[in-house]
Amino acid sequence: MIYGSCHCQAVKFESAHMPEKAEFCHCRTCRKINGSAHGASASVLSEGFRVIYGKDFVVEYESSPGKTRCFCLVCGTHVYAFTESQPDYIILRLGCLEGGHGIVPEEHIWVSHKEPWYKIPEGLILHDEW
Repeated sequence: MIYGSCHCQAVKFESAHMPEKAEFCHCRTCRKINGSAHGASASVLSEGFRVIYGKDFVVEYESSPGKTRCFCLVCGTHVYAFTESQPDYIILRLGCLEGGHGIVPEEHIWVSHKEPWYKIPEGLILHDEW
């Protein structure tokens, strides 16, 4: 079981499943939404995922056709996302997970959108797009 929350703790969630993979995403949308060089996320099975506290504080935003991102209404934290194309998965934001989970991203996606000032460490799998 893994647990997570937004910054202000108004939204808390759990997943009965560990992620199948984790990655850093350099697409323009992830950079803007995270206010950083990239987003860090991991996909878990939607069956076994649930918001355990603060469901009324979750607001949804369709950031691109078929992709919905979920934020805390109070503090604005981007907590998780889901897509129409992969309804069996929830995309968790690694920064929202409680520590000690051992999840380590092994890939960088949308490297074609990467900011030139960010250097990707060697040894990870790179994808120009996704």
